[in-house]
Amino acid sequence: MSNWKLLTLLSPMIFCVAIASAQNQGENGFIAAEEEVIQPTYHYEFIPDFTYDEVDQRVKKMDTGMPFELNETIFAFINYFTVRNREYSKMTLARKEIYFPLFEKELKEHDMPEEIKYLAIIESGLNPKAKSRVGAMGLWQFMPATGRVYDLHVTRDVDDRMDPELATEAACRYLKSLHRMFDDWELALAAYNCGPGNVRKAIRRSGGKRTFWGIYNWLPRETRGYIPQFQAIMYVFNYADEHNLILEDGTFPIAHEKVRFDQELDLKRLADISGTCLEELEFLNPAIQNSKIPASSNYYALRVPKAKADYIASNVHWMMDSINLQEERLLAEQKTAAPKEKEPEKIIYKVRRGDALGKIARLYGTTVADLKTWNGLYSNNIKIGQHLTIYQDGDAFTRNLAADNPSQQDATFVKGSPKTYVVQPGDSLWLIANKLDGVTIEEIKRLNKLSNNKIKPGQKLIIG
Repeated sequence: MSNWKLLTLLSPMIFCVAIASAQNQGENGFIAAEEEVIQPTYHYEFIPDFTYDEVDQRVKKMDTGMPFELNETIFAFINYFTVRNREYSKMTLARKEIYFPLFEKELKEHDMPEEIKYLAIIESGLNPKAKSRVGAMGLWQFMPATGRVYDLHVTRDVDDRMDPELATEAACRYLKSLHRMFDDWELALAAYNCGPGNVRKAIRRSGGKRTFWGIYNWLPRETRGYIPQFQAIMYVFNYADEHNLILEDGTFPIAHEKVRFDQELDLKRLADISGTCLEELEFLNPAIQNSKIPASSNYYALRVPKAKADYIASNVHWMMDSINLQEERLLAEQKTAAPKEKEPEKIIYKVRRGDALGKIARLYGTTVADLKTWNGLYSNNIKIGQHLTIYQDGDAFTRNLAADNPSQQDATFVKGSPKTYVVQPGDSLWLIANKLDGVTIEEIKRLNKLSNNKIKPGQKLIIG
């Protein structure tokens, strides 16, 4: 005779079921049972209830270096981060192990409250490549002008605002200067958001009050929510477990070291030749633009996975030589394979009675738009006896070249076809300029009307 026993541990988050099945019955009628224990199952989506008083008691237990007194505004943001937008809270909780150790180290060195680390969550969601609608960048959302004041420079190759170490050090310096102005950390954080001028104005309008909640009504709308969000996040990170903000999978930092380079280099080629994961290199170096190690008179310190650091550091020179040999071989192949451009034939056509642009275009295998561009026409009207310039037997590129230069259509091909270069996989403007003597990046951009450095394989560039 079987005996079944079901044991349920009544917890909203953890359920454990123990099942007993009868195996053998002894002489005295005793049933020997063997229990099978099922591992705990966590319900990640469960949202615990909480009250204002419960949160208030938890806040009072928090030992912080900054003032924190619960009110309805902060409580509303706590509700937002623990109930309405739990995914954002989990996302930032998952990233904290990557960046918090860096923040804590810098804040300690600058003798600042450790809680300021939570400000980066409000600013960027702990995303070093975060960009605001007004152009602020990085973990600490520096605008270009403010960044330059604190030695965060932006070039074609590198945006220092996205470098976690440099940006964190700059944020500490900036926040310390704001604290010296107002002698209050909450006002310093408010000034970080809306600027010290707006905080001073709010102090004047409030009659000289010098606390955040004292000048609250005179601050910009966004800043009124900025400090309550900061304090709500501070609470959430301290009491994540109480709100079942439990991560299924955590995110951890990649152990790394720095290796210095003294020349421009494509990260992909470095990854290929060193056997390093390109995604890891890009993750560790978010400030590098377009996956290029910049050319610089100073050595550039590239973060590389620790497991590869010694190998790369001890073999930098032959890696550079090998990559340069690859580039020379590619250049030789390009010169061999590059087809000669066919020089277009320039024809002067005299308009006859009954002619129309459409008829002439069909006759010469071109389009009305090309005819209008080559001859500077703004309408389809032509006159008997008028001379029209027509280019034939050139490829689409040479016709487009004329179309890009309507004001000089008659001079475009006086000296034959322009010299061109076909972009190969892995090329950059810097590599092309170095391959071709007497050509600079700026000249290539000017000749091809490029507003940035982006090019793609197969693209034809005018080089002279």
